[in-house]
Amino acid sequence: MKTRNWKHLMKLVVLSAAVSVVAAGCGSVNQAGNAKDTNTGAAAPAEAVTISLGLLPSIDAIPFIIAHEQGFDQKHHVNLDIQTFKSAKDRDVAFQAGKVDGLSADLVAISIYNEAGLDVKITSTTTGEFDLLTGNDEVKEVKDLKGKTVILSKNTSTQYTVAMMLKQAGLTEADITVTEVPQIPTRLELLKNNKADAAVLPEPFVTMGRTAGLRVLSSTHSAGINPFVLAFPQSAIDAKGQGIRDMYAAYDEAVDYMKTHDQAEYIDLIIKEVGYPDTLKNEIKVPEYLPANQVDVKEVEAAFAWAREKGLLTKTLSAEDVISDVQFKK
Repeated sequence: MKTRNWKHLMKLVVLSAAVSVVAAGCGSVNQAGNAKDTNTGAAAPAEAVTISLGLLPSIDAIPFIIAHEQGFDQKHHVNLDIQTFKSAKDRDVAFQAGKVDGLSADLVAISIYNEAGLDVKITSTTTGEFDLLTGNDEVKEVKDLKGKTVILSKNTSTQYTVAMMLKQAGLTEADITVTEVPQIPTRLELLKNNKADAAVLPEPFVTMGRTAGLRVLSSTHSAGINPFVLAFPQSAIDAKGQGIRDMYAAYDEAVDYMKTHDQAEYIDLIIKEVGYPDTLKNEIKVPEYLPANQVDVKEVEAAFAWAREKGLLTKTLSAEDVISDVQFKK
């Protein structure tokens, strides 16, 4: 990872590892990746590979956290080393330093990584959500934002999300005034104090805003937009392909666990890891997570087209170039 490439990446982001598999014992390794006991000749279980994930404290991290907390990762012979970061910038610094194998990201970020020369691939979608909130009584629908002020972070997936919502409402980005505020808590406070007409927020700030009287105009879910993905550099995919597949098996078991257990059994973990105030315990609505699945090619193409319009992506890069088949065959 060349310094100039990373500097270019960080510049664009502002505008917006390798743990090897260790064979158990001292015998030879068979094709299944298991060590052979030199005394009995039987295949002994290989040591669990570690997959380190750089996640943001958001709802798409929950299945991974539950997979680790419930021991589903160990059951599927993988150790999830989950590292949470307060900002995408902190996550990216850790990624650049090789401290995490994979990371929760979004399609705009994927375009930026690859523009900077980093061979980063999408291994699956994740269940994230951005909501567009307002406290202005005159704004009933997204189309009512014409001529109004919207708070977001420029050249990021939040701006992309707003652009797609505006398009669906027959508007363009030129129809609104953008106020750039990268800090999410600040966005919420400004909106609550009528300093803007709308703002893009993730959980838990959506729930916090709604309890403060703000209204949701649209969301990535209702608008049919899903820019949220899990990504790994190709080098990590090559080194830990089976570990990544085992990680997804643990993820799917965590999804099944949430479907078959009362929310009360794991809500405290969500409050702790995502950062909900404990006072909102009864207001939290956990998403209906789906088993892991691959990103929609059309979603990637739409996000890349927008990134090109903004000058964030100049390379000839197709959806197929950034989609890995390590878990889901093309």
